[in-house]
Amino acid sequence: MSQLYYRRTDSSSYRDRIPLRIVRAESELSPLEKAYLGAVEKGDYASVKQALEEAEIYFKININCIDPLGRTALLIAIENENLEIIELLLSFGVYVGDALLHAIRKEVVGAVELLLNHKKPSGGMQVPPILLDKQFSDFTPDITPVILAAHTNNYEIIKLLVQKGVSMPQPHEVRCNCVECVSSSDVDSLRHSRSRLNIYKALSSPSLIALSSEDPFLTAFRLSWELQELSKVENEFKSEYEELSQQCKQFAKNLLDQTRSSRELEMILNYRDDSNLLEEEGNSDLARLKLAIKYHQKEFVAQPNCQQLLASRWYDEFPGWRRRHWAGKFFTCVFIGFLYPVFALCYLVAPKSRYGLFIRKPFIKFICHTASYLTFLFLLLLASQHIVTPSRTGRVPPPPPWSG
Repeated sequence: MSQLYYRRTDSSSYRDRIPLRIVRAESELSPLEKAYLGAVEKGDYASVKQALEEAEIYFKININCIDPLGRTALLIAIENENLEIIELLLSFGVYVGDALLHAIRKEVVGAVELLLNHKKPSGGMQVPPILLDKQFSDFTPDITPVILAAHTNNYEIIKLLVQKGVSMPQPHEVRCNCVECVSSSDVDSLRHSRSRLNIYKALSSPSLIALSSEDPFLTAFRLSWELQELSKVENEFKSEYEELSQQCKQFAKNLLDQTRSSRELEMILNYRDDSNLLEEEGNSDLARLKLAIKYHQKEFVAQPNCQQLLASRWYDEFPGWRRRHWAGKFFTCVFIGFLYPVFALCYLVAPKSRYGLFIRKPFIKFICHTASYLTFLFLLLLASQHIVTPSRTGRVPPPPPWSG
């Protein structure tokens, strides 16, 4: 009875199963093509060379055949970082296709250099149609080598591409109504938005900014501000744009971390776009710091090196002020507060004298302003009190009629 029950259960479960079939079948590989791809996978240089030479003479195999994972021999060699086989395959004129993008994504610098220096033969071999179909490509048409390299933030690969003279497309505004933007948005609005995001993601790459920008600080400031504004418009990609904006701010902060001396720090913070190197020596208005405040670069302003310079400017006349005893600080502030009228007169008479310049120091100016404000409050307190003086007869005079 129990055996009959189990048989019925098995038969019913078999009837309830879902049949499976291969929707898209790959082209079957011949034994020689499987051996050819296996030799590439193992890095057997001699076997690969022999297979390529026989293919040129006897046409027994297709050197651009694809394995079940959709990889050609060139892509397999790139994944294994076998530069000798990559060079061998290129010399026999295999189909390159998106190999450069795959090498950039895998960050194989040697393969990228070989592919950049490779010249396509004039009379190439027949390429399978599946390799020419963009539908089966892993990358969208807007992904260029420099954009993908910037996404990976690989300094060496970006440098190779920049030396080759590549260019980055200029992103259009979100509300741009040009023919290109309107047609692209009508055809595929998602791809249009993603392509703009991909460009900004590439422009925010620290390695690309450091390599291609003459003023990395200004580029990072403007780009972070632009990305922050974009996050308010492109609500669907708000988190991505905010993350890129924060990345630019962090890059500017990390770049300021590399300063090694106070002179280097002052040259950076006092730099102006419209000034030359000769004018930088006497320029000390912290123009770059003011620009960072304008673009809301909190990380840059709060950076320890920047704060140390601001503290040294604040306590200009009192080096080591923080290490002094509190009593010495108190009496120093009181003494300067009492001498405020003298310093003010010196500044009015001779603004560029020693004492005139002394009162212009930030810390001294703060003490003098505080002393003047406290004096004003004290005089206001005295004026608010009714000070009554008795007469000679000892009687208190009556208040005047206008006093109420």
